[in-house]
Amino acid sequence: MLAYYLKGLGLGAGLIVAIGSQNAHVLRMGLQRQHVGLTVLVCIVCETLLISAGIAGIGTLIERSPLLLNAARWGGALFLAWYGLRAWKAAFGAGSLQASSGARLTVRQALLTVLAVTWLNPHVYLDTVVLLGAVGGQQGPDGKWWFALGAVSAACAWFSLIGFGARLLSPWFARPAAWQLLDGMIGTVMLVLALTLAVQAA
Repeated sequence: MLAYYLKGLGLGAGLIVAIGSQNAHVLRMGLQRQHVGLTVLVCIVCETLLISAGIAGIGTLIERSPLLLNAARWGGALFLAWYGLRAWKAAFGAGSLQASSGARLTVRQALLTVLAVTWLNPHVYLDTVVLLGAVGGQQGPDGKWWFALGAVSAACAWFSLIGFGARLLSPWFARPAAWQLLDGMIGTVMLVLALTLAVQAA
């Protein structure tokens, strides 16, 4: 069973560490020290649900439905484009960009934002439900759930690391130029992802 767990842990870590809107949002919330626990917890719960759904066989159904895949791609492209433009606006906008500054989100706003970043990003479905689900489903009736546990463990460790560990980067991000660089990079990545999804859906 350890082999299945380690396989899920390795593949899950390889997919989740890639730069994306979800990771960028968790990092930003950690740097600003806003609702970090809530943000990390919601990401972990969502990843657990998505991975479990994929292992249970939903990933195969989505993969076989061009309509669902295209709907996810177009919706995701629009969301990522909006997110990227917002990041660029922040990067080139005026004002102080201290780690402790910026608009404070309410609990409701923080919850809705992290849910949007997670559920409106089609890469989350493709990575967790489709890819992890397909690989996990090949591990047998018992091994697939150990595989799922390994993938969930990777998600727990990663989101906790970038969420609660972000404060260690606060001294560097105390400089406005660092925040501008981060927002510029996030904006670029989001727009590239949006363009990629739009091309795939076209």
